[in-house]
Amino acid sequence: MKTSSTGSDAAQVQLKKGALELCVLAMLSRRESYAYEISSTLADAVGMGESTIYPLMRRMAKDGFVASRLVETSSGPSRKYYTLTKAGWQRLEEQKSDWRVFIAAVNGILGESQ
Repeated sequence: MKTSSTGSDAAQVQLKKGALELCVLAMLSRRESYAYEISSTLADAVGMGESTIYPLMRRMAKDGFVASRLVETSSGPSRKYYTLTKAGWQRLEEQKSDWRVFIAAVNGILGESQ
């Protein structure tokens, strides 16, 4: 059975969306950052762009996983920098654990060594 590139593309988008929050949490665990910087890094790494990041950042702030602060810049508008909250650190650890379990299960189904 031949898979169309459209089906494969749709599957890739869903896989990326499923891992996006984990990726953002992991990035913020290293240092605070602003949404455009996060978006640019994710665009380069996994092909996810701005339109996905901004709603995610708002939801994560609403859920209490990130805190933000405005920082004035000399070359344009203020930037909103995000950091992990205590709940964000807990969420990161939960998602890392869930990710490892998921990857192990998929690898097992695929017959891949761990």
